[in-house]
This record gives sequence, C-alpha cells and structure tokens, in this order.
Amino acid sequence: MPELPEVETVRRGLVSLVIGKTIREVDVLWPKIIEAPEVDEFRNNLVGETIEGVGRRGKYLLFHFTHYDMVSHLRMEGKYEFFHEATPLDKHSHVRFVFTDGSELIYNDVRKFGRMSLVEKNAGLLYKGIQQLGPEPTNEAFDLPEFEARLKKAHTMIKPLLLNQKIVAGLGNIYVDEVLWLSKIHPEQPANTLTSKEVKDLHQAIITVITKAKEAGGTTIRTYLNALGEAGHFQQELNVYGQTGKPCPRCGTPIAKMKVAQRGTHYCPHCQQLKR
Repeated sequence: MPELPEVETVRRGLVSLVIGKTIREVDVLWPKIIEAPEVDEFRNNLVGETIEGVGRRGKYLLFHFTHYDMVSHLRMEGKYEFFHEATPLDKHSHVRFVFTDGSELIYNDVRKFGRMSLVEKNAGLLYKGIQQLGPEPTNEAFDLPEFEARLKKAHTMIKPLLLNQKIVAGLGNIYVDEVLWLSKIHPEQPANTLTSKEVKDLHQAIITVITKAKEAGGTTIRTYLNALGEAGHFQQELNVYGQTGKPCPRCGTPIAKMKVAQRGTHYCPHCQQLKR
C-alpha cells in the first residue's frame, strides 16, 4: 500500500505534470471507484474544469479544480499514469481524464480498491476520512505532549495503534516497522507502558523516517511508481522491513518476522525486547 511518502511523491509528480490542464472528457470504466456523486454527474461536472493544484493530507490526494475538489485515496495499489497523447487502456485502467491538449491522466488499480469523491470547492479537507486523521508527522504539526497523552490512554499494542490513522497520519506497515526499530520498541509493547523517553524517541523516529522517505521518493516494494513512472529508492535504507534473517544494522542479531494484529512485522529480537 502506498504510504505517506509515496503519496507525497505522487503528488509532486502530478504537480509537475497536470497543473493548468483543462479536462475535455472523463471516462469511468469501473464505477465503484467513484464514491460521490453519481458517475454521470461526476463525469459531467469535471468537463471544462482546470486543475489548479494538487494537495495531500495523510494518504489522501486532493485535486483542486476550478469549482470542485476531488478526494482520491490510492488504497492498496492505485496509481496515476500521465501520457502526452491518447494511449490504449489496459484491463487495470479504471478512470481516464482527457485534457484539452490531448494528454491524459489515467487511474490504474489492479485491486480496484481505490476511491474518488468530488466535493464542493475548498471542501476536500472536510471529507469524513480526512477529518478523522491525526496530525501530519512533521515538527510543526506533530505535538509531542498530545502524542504522549494519547499513548498513555491506549492499552493496545503500539504497532496496530500507529497503523491507526487517528494517532498520526500516513504511517503504514513499512514505516511503522522502521520507526519502532529506530526507537528500540517492541511491536507488541502496550502503548500505555512506554516511558516518556521512549515516547519522545518514537515521536522523533516517526518524523525522521517519514522525512527521509519523502526525500528518497518513497519505497518501491513490488509495484509502486510515482506519477512520472519512477521508482522510489528508500528501500535501500530499510533496516528491518523485508530484512528477515539479515543481521540487525545496530547489533548484528538476525532480524525476525512475526504476525502482529494480522500484519507481517519485522523487528530485532535483541534491540526491541518486550517489557512485561
């Protein structure tokens, strides 16, 4: 699943490719991807609209048109592909935006889990899913005292808690494994048992890992490409995710893998010990 760094990289690619382009027509080949409004209204409302900007909140993309906002979530394997001219669609191409200059933006999704919603102008951030998000993992938005207060109230294991977008926005399986390794916290450690120092280390690790991943263009595991068709390269800096059996970069202990809340989880058994 594209996580925050990958979605941010897609956003940057889209900004360089489609800002200022006006839509001539929209083809919807898999109607379930459109949440609202009805498919015909979605298509008709976008004709003649110009893309004025592309934003992001958590893992959501926000397309800012002349009179509307479009909220887009890539879910598992959704991606946008830009073409300078008409291009044959493949079986995974589900929404096509054709611009007045003949170029096209195609939404491709092998799993068909992605969703789009067209809402009123400047109302994208009011979308229900976005309203439920926690803060962005940046120094400016991610408040340490508030983060610690929320963890102290949570008796659940720290890994699934961090995967909950209400605590902090944008973290998925890859980056949660990485930040827990960096802060030396076991994935099954109950959140409310973390010390203030551990919470502080975790808070900083989240900001550090996400910032580095954004700078690296995200992590390419299997099919992720940005809107320019380029792979990210943060996978070259992964310490635990996908490193089962390899020596921990910190202590040399073989990296282990287990299931935590139904998610494959990578950790160092020596550096990240579960405290009873």
